[in-house]
Amino acid sequence: MRTQAAVLWGAGQEWKIETVDLGEPKRHEVRVKLAASGLCHSDDHVATGDSHYQGYPVVGGHEGAGVVEAVGPDVDTLAVGDHVVLSWVAACGRCRPCVRGWQNLCESGARMASGTALSDGTHRIHIDDQPVTAFCMLGSFSPYVVVHENSAVRIDKDLPLDKAALVGCGVTTGWGTAVNAGEVRAGDTVVVVGVGGLGMAAVQGARMAGASQVVAVDPVAWKRDAAMDFGATHGAPDVHEALPLVTEITSGHMADAVVLTSSLAAGDLIAPSIGLAGKRGRIVVAAVAPTATTEITCNLNDLTFSEKQLRGSRLGSENPRTAMPQLLDLYRRGQLKLDEMVTKTYTLDEINEGYADLRAGRNIRGLIVFD
Repeated sequence: MRTQAAVLWGAGQEWKIETVDLGEPKRHEVRVKLAASGLCHSDDHVATGDSHYQGYPVVGGHEGAGVVEAVGPDVDTLAVGDHVVLSWVAACGRCRPCVRGWQNLCESGARMASGTALSDGTHRIHIDDQPVTAFCMLGSFSPYVVVHENSAVRIDKDLPLDKAALVGCGVTTGWGTAVNAGEVRAGDTVVVVGVGGLGMAAVQGARMAGASQVVAVDPVAWKRDAAMDFGATHGAPDVHEALPLVTEITSGHMADAVVLTSSLAAGDLIAPSIGLAGKRGRIVVAAVAPTATTEITCNLNDLTFSEKQLRGSRLGSENPRTAMPQLLDLYRRGQLKLDEMVTKTYTLDEINEGYADLRAGRNIRGLIVFD
């Protein structure tokens, strides 16, 4: 079939709306008609070149939800008419990480950066005769996608698909970074560095896990104010100004967890983040760093003698097949705010405007809505 898609032809360029040929679903694949796709920083890092990507041209997007429209041979987990959220981690359920409960680290992720189909390593998207990759094997900046069934998580049909799209990446990642990797418990003090899509979900996760104090750190004042509606109790413009605040509100004991959900991770953020943590404090990095980043700075004596713990977290250390439906159930019950996270919606043609708004700090989450 022929459809529209936002295509990136190289680093440093803008998204271009192209007419693409989308192949039929093959073995273990489904075609999904999407309702919406979130505008995440990870796609923007490919556009800016912060994340090195070799598979241009690429259809971006990895945070979407929609309805299964067609199924290929041997699909046994989904049927036509099912409502699904796309998962940028295609969890197979059988590899060593999956069977140990680490679906977010599924070995099929080794193929993710290729942008080719998981089932056979070929391309489902072409422009004329030129193959086009799909970001995270999804390519949700298009109203139609063909994906492996392992990349689609079935959800209840009463849930609004536009809001459900948010749990495909940002909400699940942010929430899990606080609750799972950060191990937030009742009475804890938590610092969330960066309160965009991931950060606002981390604030909510920390609140629901029982944190008594949540400090939202962001240079954009209105985002710090908005974080109070999501469960934050204090705000600071940067990690350095957060230090005296956290010292004061904890009587010098410092934070139990520091969560880095900034737009871009940087090596020089690690030392001050570790400084915000108290004894046995967890410092969790969920933000994507430039691919070339290989160095961080920190006080090793502080790390050792205060038993502080520096961790990474991918997809919030969550299992997508269980976490995404559970988070949407919390939304249904009024305990998780998703409507409020969508600052503005865009058409596919407005994608570059959406990313300009993201870079300027005008959105918590921008959302492309399809007809």
